[in-house]
Amino acid sequence: MRLSERNGLPYIIDPDSEPVFPDSLQPDENGLIAIGGQLSERVLVEAYSKGIFPWFNGPPIMWFSTDPRPVLYPNRVTVSKRLGRILRQGRFEVRFDRDFEKVVFLCATVPRPKQEGSWIDRSFFEAYTRLHYERYITHCVSVYREGRLCGGLYGVTLGRVFFGESMFSLQVNASKVALVHLCRLLRRRDFLMIDCQQVTPHILSMGAIELSRSEYLKLLQEGLQAPDHHYPWSEE
Repeated sequence: MRLSERNGLPYIIDPDSEPVFPDSLQPDENGLIAIGGQLSERVLVEAYSKGIFPWFNGPPIMWFSTDPRPVLYPNRVTVSKRLGRILRQGRFEVRFDRDFEKVVFLCATVPRPKQEGSWIDRSFFEAYTRLHYERYITHCVSVYREGRLCGGLYGVTLGRVFFGESMFSLQVNASKVALVHLCRLLRRRDFLMIDCQQVTPHILSMGAIELSRSEYLKLLQEGLQAPDHHYPWSEE
């Protein structure tokens, strides 16, 4: 585990250092690359730009850079026949950047199979909400049925990369509908990829592929060559 000069211990980040995450850091077999610090805009933006994301259940914050890395290309999302029918029938209303706080809250509280609790605590909620309302680099897709929020997802954008953070469903297929609509929007905007962060059967079934960490980092640097866009998607 080559993380620091601390006798093999995980690298302890200093949020005031420059850079926060040295380029020499390497993750362990679980993807852990650093611990500590804070969820400030400066720290989060640097982390995502280096393929690092926070994932934890209480202090200290743990930072990961997984290998392999699941990536979904917006033009290669898998739409099953059943999902295609649902999309054509227009059962759901889909909106961008509406009810951002509710989407994040439901991502944190809706139970998931084989998962206990959530890493989305109050500090996480507040940090990503600030990035949404003050900088517009966090966005959400909200899915409604008969006027009620029933599914959605949210994530971070830098350049031509969308970093998917979490999704939820209160009705079958609602999160899949959100993901397909996200891919359609990202295609129109010429986004390079969706970084799915963690390999799961669900995201693989939607067309994600696994890249080595080195392949992913090269693709990430390509995506970051484009400028960031700081405005709400709902204004389109």
